[in-house]
Amino acid sequence: MASQNKMTIVAYPNNKYSGNGNGKCTVSINPASYTHNHKANYNNHTAQGAPGTTLLFQGIPPETISFDIHFDGTGAIENNKTPVKTQIDDFKNICFVYNGTIHEPNYLIVSWGSLVFKCKLTSMNITYSLFKKDGTPLRAKASVTFEEAVSASNIAKEANNQSPDLTHLIIVKEGDTLPLICYKTYGNANYYLQVAEFNKIVNFRDITPGTQLYLPPIK
Repeated sequence: MASQNKMTIVAYPNNKYSGNGNGKCTVSINPASYTHNHKANYNNHTAQGAPGTTLLFQGIPPETISFDIHFDGTGAIENNKTPVKTQIDDFKNICFVYNGTIHEPNYLIVSWGSLVFKCKLTSMNITYSLFKKDGTPLRAKASVTFEEAVSASNIAKEANNQSPDLTHLIIVKEGDTLPLICYKTYGNANYYLQVAEFNKIVNFRDITPGTQLYLPPIK
């Protein structure tokens, strides 16, 4: 039952995270804490002579999580007599080593409690702290960082972007009119002629429900 409370990392061959996976590792000692980093990028360039700076939104980079993983080969952990080097090699084979089948390292899902993070391992620094007389390591700490890795389609679904400076594909519903559609998308019904021309619509007053319409960017 205790193993169900351990952090697990499951490897997958693609960012759809489907199938049985490419392997799994379970962390013997749960992290004492982890950092979940969120960030938004802005362009804060100030023109020469300008009295202030206007922040222009550029985008949201992938989230990251970082924490320390401890490896112990002293025998202090019950049912774990695996040498530290073997433990680290097993971890690297799942999370870090180049996978020749997919021509890149594995995609990963890190799970622990409420944390379910789809990602790739982007950084790993290992510190060895206890050794046998012959130099064989008995304890080590890996400081790791994982970066979010999701498909472009999932990003688009999560964003649900309705900005008028992007191209939109909509399906005409019963009761929709082209001016109404333009008002909902652009905040201005007067763009219906441009949209009709873009979609090669001759009679904008007669659009059949179920028709696909592309709404182009409007500056």
